[in-house]
Amino acid sequence: MRFGFQTTLRDRATIVGVGVHSAAPAQLVLQPADVDSGIVFLRTGLPGGRERLLEAKRSNVTHTALCTMLGDASGASVSTVEHLLAALSGLQIDNVLIEIDGPETPIMDGSAADFVSAIDQVGRVQQSRSRRYLKIVKPVHLASDGGYAEFLPAERGFRLDVEIDFNSRAIGRQRRIFDLDPATFRRELSRARTFGFVSDVKRLWQAGFALGSSLENSVAIDGDKILNPGGLRYADEFVRHKALDAVGDLSLAGAPMIGLYRTYRPGHKLNAAALDALFANRSAYEYVEAPVSRVFVKGFGVGAHVPAAAAAFAVAD
Repeated sequence: MRFGFQTTLRDRATIVGVGVHSAAPAQLVLQPADVDSGIVFLRTGLPGGRERLLEAKRSNVTHTALCTMLGDASGASVSTVEHLLAALSGLQIDNVLIEIDGPETPIMDGSAADFVSAIDQVGRVQQSRSRRYLKIVKPVHLASDGGYAEFLPAERGFRLDVEIDFNSRAIGRQRRIFDLDPATFRRELSRARTFGFVSDVKRLWQAGFALGSSLENSVAIDGDKILNPGGLRYADEFVRHKALDAVGDLSLAGAPMIGLYRTYRPGHKLNAAALDALFANRSAYEYVEAPVSRVFVKGFGVGAHVPAAAAAFAVAD
């Protein structure tokens, strides 16, 4: 879909799995939603049979250690949302209601591949209203804990420039640049898995993390060795996964971006702080909407609404 209109799912999609940190089972039901709804979690299964709506926006981020968590003042929360959000953002899905009955989004195989597959199985549908974009118009830079993140202006599209640097020779220093669109996301990012070091496992368990981690859902590194029998899916799978995380975390801006996000040694905490720094500077961004005109486009029929300046906002998948 090239034309800058909002999209939602064509039908419901159900995904079942366990959380990588909590080991708790959860069922996700992704449901179509109306225009301008955005991405919203419906957290069910709370004490007393309560249910709470949690918008996927940066104002609801409550935790960024090892994962991104959304929550509210009532105590309702859902954690490890980044891979699912990355799939929705990477495939340019604007409006979805996500019903989840557990505390953590299922980790699946540690990547976004199963979420992409579920979305592809039900398909997307173009909606009647144009998409609103967040356009970076001035640089914003943030340095933290030996890393940095910055937003830079661009005339069109969204570019990710991600660099990581680990002491382990299994990872080392890796950098990748992606011009993000659905085809690139599927091919280059969606299958990149989360990773961790065996030396950290005991400490993480004691802190209540990684209770559901295994070689089925994580790349495990022991010193300079990769323990997974199948090895890596990409030679630089580690930096690709950090880029995948960034796509999910940055989707919490509430609108797809036009600009460049460059980051060195990123993590959920830095991604969230970078968004906060961006929104703290109102002169650094503006909202733009793809203009539309009533023209005939093959595949959409006579009278379909198509943005006149579509190329500045989106690319085909």
